[in-house]
Amino acid sequence: MLNLELKVLVLLQLATLAIDDERRSTRRDERGSVTTEYVLWAVAVIAIVGIVVAAVTAYVQAQSGKIK
Repeated sequence: MLNLELKVLVLLQLATLAIDDERRSTRRDERGSVTTEYVLWAVAVIAIVGIVVAAVTAYVQAQSGKIK
């Protein structure tokens, strides 16, 4: 009976270790995903600001060319 209990305890320990390893690997796989998202948003915002600045600059130059 003691041998069977020992086997059950060993199997439970191995199952716990496998689940813990799976959780850790899942967490490691997701590292940096938030940072990547922030970088992509920053690039998008910079691109939008660049377009707005170019449009305003073109408008101002067109209007200043009319002044005489």
